[in-house]
Amino acid sequence: MDPIPPEAFLAAYPDAIRSLAEELRAVVRDAVPDAIERVRPGWRLIGFDAPAGRRQAYFAYVAPEPAHVHLGFEHGVLMRDPGGQLQGAGITRQVRWLTWRPGDTIDAAQLRTLVREGLRVARLSRSERYEAAMEREDAG
Repeated sequence: MDPIPPEAFLAAYPDAIRSLAEELRAVVRDAVPDAIERVRPGWRLIGFDAPAGRRQAYFAYVAPEPAHVHLGFEHGVLMRDPGGQLQGAGITRQVRWLTWRPGDTIDAAQLRTLVREGLRVARLSRSERYEAAMEREDAG
């Protein structure tokens, strides 16, 4: 099956949602220029992978919904989040996200920092992520 272009995937959403999603996609691509963008239709999102040695690291996604758009991070629970912006604690064990609604302002500079942090964590080895999770558990 041929991959679905992100623009075709987003065409089904209202203009305001599509615009937010395009802006978030641009932030991710700007923060991680070698990111590989791929529509994941089963998850109804646009996922981002980046090279991590011999493998690809899935690190972020843009997930449009009818009323809002999420920018999420696969290993968000392990990310440094000094402002406490990431949502999802108590809902998921691993993934964290931010949400925008039409009319909200996207702070691209601040988001680039979070995107790069999401990539840093995703590029950790499985054992490094486990160790980070244990340290987090001990601290919390």
